[in-house]
Amino acid sequence: QVQLVESGGGLVQAGGSLRLSCAASASIFSIDIMGWYRQAPGKQRELVADITRGGTTNYADSVKGRFTISRDNAKNTVYLQMNSLKPEDTAVYYCNARITIFFHWGQGTQVTVSS
Repeated sequence: QVQLVESGGGLVQAGGSLRLSCAASASIFSIDIMGWYRQAPGKQRELVADITRGGTTNYADSVKGRFTISRDNAKNTVYLQMNSLKPEDTAVYYCNARITIFFHWGQGTQVTVSS
């Protein structure tokens, strides 16, 4: 079982930036893919970005060019740098770790973007 702890959420004005962090209890080398998902009120949880063990990244179209996912292997931590934030980015952001067919989730961190 991998424990994931997110941090870095908060309230920011439109156009601002935030950086989310996800610290894993296990070496991220043991994790096939790490990613960030988000869920806004009344909507389904959606993929924001993910990064493979090899460093290949993938982004939702809605965040391309604004968000950057990265990893620090020494700290077993994955980051999501969010720039040019929009009110529609408001959601609870969840860290995810995929090991084979198993998904592990963090508790979520709230991001609120005011207009």
